[in-house]
Amino acid sequence: KQQQQQGQQEGLTPTAITCMSLLALQFGIQPILVRKFTPQTIVRSSVVLVQEVVKFGIAGTIYFTGTKKETRDKDLAGWSVKTWLALAGLPAFLYTIQNVAALMAYQNLEALTFNVLNQTKILSAALSCYFVMGKRQSKMQVVSLFVLILSTLVIEQILHPGTFVSLMSMRGGMPGALPSLSSLIRGAGRRVTHGIIPILVASLISGMAGALTQKNLQGSKGSTSIWGKKGSTKANPPVSRPPRNAYLFSMEMNVASVILLLVSLLLSSNGRMILRSRSFFSNWTPETFIPVITNSIGGILVGLVTKHAGSVRKGFALIFGLLLSGIFQAGGAGIRSHQIAGGL
Repeated sequence: KQQQQQGQQEGLTPTAITCMSLLALQFGIQPILVRKFTPQTIVRSSVVLVQEVVKFGIAGTIYFTGTKKETRDKDLAGWSVKTWLALAGLPAFLYTIQNVAALMAYQNLEALTFNVLNQTKILSAALSCYFVMGKRQSKMQVVSLFVLILSTLVIEQILHPGTFVSLMSMRGGMPGALPSLSSLIRGAGRRVTHGIIPILVASLISGMAGALTQKNLQGSKGSTSIWGKKGSTKANPPVSRPPRNAYLFSMEMNVASVILLLVSLLLSSNGRMILRSRSFFSNWTPETFIPVITNSIGGILVGLVTKHAGSVRKGFALIFGLLLSGIFQAGGAGIRSHQIAGGL
């Protein structure tokens, strides 16, 4: 019975499935919207800041209209600036960096390429969940993660049939197995420096931020550090922390992200110059708000999916968004053969 109850707890609820489906839809169409409606010359920090403000408004509206006063009083009991910074500060810092890097990649990569490379966050999430929460992955999930890595290499044409031939060849060996990688590095252009590298950095950061968010949303039994190490002593007895409301936690991270962005602008010479010249919102158009709003909704959905399904399942669910990306891109710019191979 105990094993059966654990299996039911690990299963997906209707709420989790609904949120994951909506997130997949947003995930599939977001790169196309950003490339179409966000100019290259726009100030990226302005886009991220507006996104955080919109997220705060959406999450706040849902939270205050969809919960009872008793629930809100319980959620806010014991709230303090110290607990806010302790729980939301580091995830907000990581997500802020991720959002800026992802926006740069959005503007320089095709939708399908972006989303396939973005799936490397699953590997980062799996490793982070192990180190932060002590959660191991099943053998099937480990195999899936390796397949994911291969698809990433295929879609960027780092791996191809000739690569495997070189690996098996005694003459070629490992030096001859990765000619595409060396040529990619030597001939790195804007697509690599402003597209591939930023999305890989964003994916790496996303895994750690997702694991921390999952830990904070789901609560913990006993006092644990951010690295998942339980160390109760007589001086520091274990303290249980209840699950946190996803909308409230989203609002906390939004406020922290806005503060971080404003501080970074004020501390950097380039940021101060932008603020003095009043060019912070230059090149904005009414259409620019379309990807901002959809991305903000996606951010809320990420929190809900992380709470109800976990950060690793969130990543696997987004793979369905690859299919949608392929469908959307096929109707526009078209799909190349190596993108199809990597996506499959």
